[in-house]
Amino acid sequence: MKNKYDRRHMPFGNAFAIEDPVISTFMENLFLNIPTVLQKDNVHNDFTERYRQWIQETKNNIVTGLENYPHACFTNGTTEAFEKFYAKHSKRRFRFCKGEFVYHRLNCRNNGYDWEYIEDAPLSGNDVVIISLPFSDTGNRHISMDVILDQCDELKIPVLLDCAYFGVCSNIVFDLNRKCITDVAFSLSKSLYCAYARIGMRLTKEDDDDPLFVTNKMGYVNRISAFIGLQLITRFSADYIYQNYRSRQEAYCEILGVEPSNCVLFGIGDSRWNEYNRDRETNRLSLHKFLPRDCADEIREIANGKG
Repeated sequence: MKNKYDRRHMPFGNAFAIEDPVISTFMENLFLNIPTVLQKDNVHNDFTERYRQWIQETKNNIVTGLENYPHACFTNGTTEAFEKFYAKHSKRRFRFCKGEFVYHRLNCRNNGYDWEYIEDAPLSGNDVVIISLPFSDTGNRHISMDVILDQCDELKIPVLLDCAYFGVCSNIVFDLNRKCITDVAFSLSKSLYCAYARIGMRLTKEDDDDPLFVTNKMGYVNRISAFIGLQLITRFSADYIYQNYRSRQEAYCEILGVEPSNCVLFGIGDSRWNEYNRDRETNRLSLHKFLPRDCADEIREIANGKG
C-alpha cells in the first residue's frame, strides 16, 4: 500500500539531512576498526554523555532543564524511543497534532492503538502526547505548544518530546522543565548526514528498567553507530549545519516566495504549494536536495512554474 505522504520523488518532498561535503569527507576518512569498536563496552555511554554536552553547547538555541533527565539510553534514531513509548502506554489514547511525523499515526493504525489528533478533541487524563520541537510540519515551535503542555501538566498526561530536528535549527527555546515531559528523544539523522546509521538518544527522568534500559545496561546496542556518532559530535557542533546553510536557505526561500523556517531544511509555503500539504494550513517544502549546491536558476525555474 502506497503511503500518500511519501513524496521523495517531488523536488521538495520528505525531510532528509543535507549532504554536507565536509561531513561526507569526514565519514569517508573515518578510521573504523570494527572488531575493536565492537568490544568497546562503554562506547554508547561515552556517546550519550558527549551528546548531552553537545546539546548544551548550542549558541543558536536555548536549552534549559536538561539536568532533569539524568537517565540516557542510546537509541536507533528517535524511532526506537517512540516504539518504547508506544508499548509503555499502549492502553491509553495517543494524541499528536496534525502535521506531526506520520510514523505515529501509521504505528497506531497497524497496532490497533487508540489515537486522535489534538485539534479534534479535548485532552483527557487517559491520553499520552507526542509533540516535536521544532515541530515536524514547520521547523518552528508549534503555535499551540505552550497551551498543550499546560493542559498536560494539569491533567498529568505523559509527554514525549521529539527533538529530531535539534542540530539544524536556531531561535528555538527547548524548555525541558515541564512536569509532564517524561521522555525526550534526540537524533543525528536530520543533522549530520548519518540517517542510515540510526544514531539517537532517549532521556528520561526515571529508570523504570524498560527494555531499552535493559539493552543499554547490557551494552547490547549498535556500538558501531554509537562510535560513529561520538566521532561526529566531537568534530561538528550543534550549530554547524545551520550556520553553513542559513544564507542559502533564505536566498532559495526568497526565490520561491516562501517563509524561511527556523529549521534550515525548510521553507513554509502558502496554497500555491498544496501538493506538499500535511493536513495543516501551511505547506512544508524541504530544501535539503538543493542546499549543498548553488542552484538558484533551478529553484527559479520551479518557482516560475507556479506562475
